[in-house]
Amino acid sequence: MSSKPKIAVVTGGAQGIGKAVCDAFAAQGVCVRTIDLLPNSDFVGDIADESVLRAFAAQVIADHGEVDYLINNACLSRGGLKTCTWGDFNYVLRVGVTAPFLLTQLFFDHFSAQASVVNISSTRHLMSQADTESYTAAKGGITALTHAMAVTLAGRARVNCISPGWIDTTGSRFDGPDADQHPAGRVGTPADIVNMAMFLCDPKNSFITGQNFTVDGGMTKLMVYHDDHGWTYAPQETDSK
Repeated sequence: MSSKPKIAVVTGGAQGIGKAVCDAFAAQGVCVRTIDLLPNSDFVGDIADESVLRAFAAQVIADHGEVDYLINNACLSRGGLKTCTWGDFNYVLRVGVTAPFLLTQLFFDHFSAQASVVNISSTRHLMSQADTESYTAAKGGITALTHAMAVTLAGRARVNCISPGWIDTTGSRFDGPDADQHPAGRVGTPADIVNMAMFLCDPKNSFITGQNFTVDGGMTKLMVYHDDHGWTYAPQETDSK
């Protein structure tokens, strides 16, 4: 057995799900490299900027030579049809789709044997709230990108996708309708996504590639109507003036 530590690259690793993934890898003795706009112990930069992303990838390759795990996690929303500008919409796509594409491309020849790429999508690629088109488009893009990359990377790396539902990253407690709309009986936590990411990175699961896994406590399978599961339809009053 080689004593060389495994290398994990995680985008958006300074907080939330990304940080939880970084912590889980570190707990296993994996060397974690991350890039985030927020302060972190590794690389601070904007993955929407091609030159920044190339510099980060070059540093990882120079330091380690190869990558065992790539977690494309970073994304954001800047609204939708009502509020999002041309620039904002394309910025979200650069963060949520273009950056995962480019980072995977930059590591193409540097994936180790049995490498695993995990893209973090969202149940938003299947369902939406109003004025969320920028985020929804990015998540639809990364979900579709997953199966395409799985085919192209066949023999080099497995590529899978996780679609989280409602994941609370604040440690808050949710009871009543918030919990009841989940067949699992609760709102999700980052650990729920971490567990799936670790499963997909495990070489024991080498027969799984090109797939999307919804981790949402069953929320997208439960139909909720007026006065159902504690929810009441109460449309906001509109100003007729």
